Amino acid sequence: MPSRMPLSTYRSRAAAVTAGCTLALVLGTAGAAGPAPVAAARAKYYTAAQVHSFLVKFYGQHGPSASDRINKVDAELRQKAAATKGQDVLLCARSAPRHIVVGKVTAEPSGMGWAPVTTRWKAGPDKHLTAYVGLKGSLPMKLYDVTCD
Repeated sequence: MPSRMPLSTYRSRAAAVTAGCTLALVLGTAGAAGPAPVAAARAKYYTAAQVHSFLVKFYGQHGPSASDRINKVDAELRQKAAATKGQDVLLCARSAPRHIVVGKVTAEPSGMGWAPVTTRWKAGPDKHLTAYVGLKGSLPMKLYDVTCD
């Protein structure tokens, strides 16, 4: 004759099995449709602070380096710069400035950020331009356009 299990022991084991099954179900569901896949689906964008840092390094004190002009400028803007003779399209000038200051960055939900850039000269007034940078984080940060003010 089989031994009988006390009712309290049976209830404890049943509660433990139920709790284990519930935990497994919750963890399995979280792994399949939880926060990780949702977060991965959201587009990552560069912040205004990251764009500011990029532009400060890109422009430096006297203008972008030859390497930065190749690697950190969008292909269309590089072609425009190569086709424009007598003026540096990236600086809106004919020569290198004495000093460069990058202003506050504006970042738009459209995926483009921009900042005013001031070039200071030994002689003559300061000049201003606006530098445009793509914000999509899945792409390397690059200068996409420059407008001369």
